[in-house]
Amino acid sequence: VQLQASGGGLVQTGGSLRLSCAASGRTFTSGNIGWFRQAPGKEREFVAAIKWTGGSTAYADSVKGRFTISRDNAKNTVYLQMNSLKLEDTAVYYCAADLGLLLTRRDHEYEYWGQGTLVTVSS
Repeated sequence: VQLQASGGGLVQTGGSLRLSCAASGRTFTSGNIGWFRQAPGKEREFVAAIKWTGGSTAYADSVKGRFTISRDNAKNTVYLQMNSLKLEDTAVYYCAADLGLLLTRRDHEYEYWGQGTLVTVSS
């Protein structure tokens, strides 16, 4: 499985960005795709995840109500729509794939990782 994250960039506080995670190497019929982020000097943290089948979602409290994760099965792509961005959202964002049955927030349960895309929020 290969994951390609894209869509990062520089945006002002209150602005929006949409990240994409394109999966290749297999057609997903199960499992989950998660977004994680790592800010400078901080540990990687969970952002959001979606089950490939059924579409159940989970969000970190810090992004709930501002970020929306969605999927396009036909394109094998997961999106992270980020609205009302804050300075503290600045980080490298990674998408990851977990082939398990349960929706998980634990990064060590994700087997495949993309290369990351940088999101910078400025004042």
